[in-house]
Amino acid sequence: METAAGCNIKYFNISRSDEAWGLVVTTVGYQMIPPHSSYPQAQHPESHLFDPRSGRVLKEYQLIYISKGEGWFESRSCKRQRVKAGTMMLLFPNEWHTYEPDKATGWFEYWVGFRGGGIDAQVANGFFSPRSPLFTLGFSQSIIGQYEEIAEYALKEQAAYQQVAAGIVQFLLGLVYYKQRNLLFSDSFAIRKIDEARAIMKREVEADLTPQGIAERLSVSYSWFRKMFKQYVGVSPAQYLAQIRYLRAKELLDTTGLTVAEIAYRLRFENAGHFSTFFRKKEGVPPQQYRREREPLGK
Repeated sequence: METAAGCNIKYFNISRSDEAWGLVVTTVGYQMIPPHSSYPQAQHPESHLFDPRSGRVLKEYQLIYISKGEGWFESRSCKRQRVKAGTMMLLFPNEWHTYEPDKATGWFEYWVGFRGGGIDAQVANGFFSPRSPLFTLGFSQSIIGQYEEIAEYALKEQAAYQQVAAGIVQFLLGLVYYKQRNLLFSDSFAIRKIDEARAIMKREVEADLTPQGIAERLSVSYSWFRKMFKQYVGVSPAQYLAQIRYLRAKELLDTTGLTVAEIAYRLRFENAGHFSTFFRKKEGVPPQQYRREREPLGK
């Protein structure tokens, strides 16, 4: 479905194979709302009808990017908030919401609708929440380009275009999460210390490192270091260090003739048995089996 200049809307045909992919795109489009004009200007099917005065409830997610202008947003889980240019709004299925541009400024909006088990799982695991549906990203021609690319694939309707469109949506979700996570850490001191800690772990993976010892080297308290590290990285310093040692163990098993006991010694494990238990929990098989399975046939 396409409308007059300043507005372009496409609703997708969805097949069973598209549904099986795990994420399907239902609609994509944009519209320019000039100052002092009615909103919305575009005509939508009954399932997407929208009146800002009464709001609506959708059966899908939508990512709405405001590239110009200002306005307002409100939902069941989020009180009325000002929306400025560069804001991304995430709408949730079965969640009442309303939004509209300021009469004085109008706005330019891009949107894409989607649904699927993947995004449901991301919400269930806390990556996104109806309580925090607004994301301040700033103006980005790259983001606009992603919407335009989805619209281009939708216009051509070539085989597997749904899968490509779904991939772009997942990229947008990842970008939103990435930018929001990093905005939460405006404390450059904390980020610098965390980066220093990760560099130490990678550089000195075969040394006798402990998270407490690293915090001491960074001249910060261990409790602060552990809290900030986990908030920023997503795992504790001990878990991160264990992952670095695991990756180094795989590298040594793949590229050297060192015995399991020698690798255990180099990586500062108490003994070979302790190392084997650690490796098996990570890889699913003990180090001896891991190495055998990677040996060339006939060796």
